[in-house]
Amino acid sequence: MEINKEGKYRIEVIDSLRGFAIMGIMLLHSIEHFNFYVFPDSETQPAWLNNMDSIVWDSLFFMFSGKGYAIFAVLFGFTFSLMMSKQRQTNKDFGYRFLWRMVLLAGFAVINGMFFPGEVLMMYSILAVTLFFVRNFKAQLLLIVFVFLLFQPIEWFHYIYYLVDNNYMAPAISSGKYWDLLKEGQLSDSFIDLITTNSLYGHKVALIWSYNVGRVVQTAGLFVLGYWLGKKQLFLDSEKNTKFWTRTLIISAIVFIPFYILKENFNDIFELEIYKRTIGIIINMYGNLAFTFAMISSFILLYKNKLFRKIAGGLQYCGRMSLTAYVMQSIIGGLVFYEFGIGIGPSVRHTVSFCIGIVLFALQYYFCKFWIKKFKQGPLEILWHKLTWINSN
Repeated sequence: MEINKEGKYRIEVIDSLRGFAIMGIMLLHSIEHFNFYVFPDSETQPAWLNNMDSIVWDSLFFMFSGKGYAIFAVLFGFTFSLMMSKQRQTNKDFGYRFLWRMVLLAGFAVINGMFFPGEVLMMYSILAVTLFFVRNFKAQLLLIVFVFLLFQPIEWFHYIYYLVDNNYMAPAISSGKYWDLLKEGQLSDSFIDLITTNSLYGHKVALIWSYNVGRVVQTAGLFVLGYWLGKKQLFLDSEKNTKFWTRTLIISAIVFIPFYILKENFNDIFELEIYKRTIGIIINMYGNLAFTFAMISSFILLYKNKLFRKIAGGLQYCGRMSLTAYVMQSIIGGLVFYEFGIGIGPSVRHTVSFCIGIVLFALQYYFCKFWIKKFKQGPLEILWHKLTWINSN
């Protein structure tokens, strides 16, 4: 922990970890072309570049798919714990002010969704109501709630229902027609067409996809987990917490291995569609969860090392203005990859896209560093804060 120039305590490792998630999201979105998914034929490239494309694609999905947003969700809940604690010191209930804050977040989501049809801010603003309802729970009850939510209860319900009735098929909400409509907007050279299709169908696609893959309930659970970690002060630098994160790393790594093996061999073991919609989702989400915990605990433990802190500490600039950075990524990504802007998406595959993502994040990093040193908070963070406390006594 350090004391910033404003004389307030700030947990630097949290900002750097949030910046790490921002970096991962940028790189992963870049190889996906920000949900554009239009690439040139691999036959137009040499074999070595195609091999490199496969390595880049598989490696980035292994590292960040389902993990960057999970880290974000945990830290979202942790930030809520800080706000709750601060308001409790003045005998105020932050709950209703938090609901207003989430209405504002939904507004930012509408703006962000104009540029990127896979954004998560709208889902966060909706699921955050979970934190409102558990805000006064004791730590033990919070533990029960987040364990239940991270258990993937919907998928288990469908699987148990199938065991009772073998004719039952777990429902899946189709989003194919919305993807087709989004693709039309992305391929159009008209900015108006893009923001129209993204605004009309982007949030639907994101929410439907998140529900189908089990991310909705898991995200709510991660919010509560972050809140619990905050209440237990487990992000502070202490010998007790070091032991906690060391145990978390060991257990997470051990748990991840069998789930990863099951995921990689799932189609050879399970053939029926019902298993793909239930057990398959459970295995994937448990594996992502274990890997996320391993990443968080590794980052926190490594941050104690001066060399690692020197290398990764700069990520705090992006982490301290994560809302601005996230929305900025959507705008820049659209301008670079979609047809209304530079339109480079259909011309490059994964390795080149990865390199572009590195350049884009580097530019974003230096912008965030400049802005934080000058203004202390990102522009959207400043606006969000002012609007959150509007008309407050």
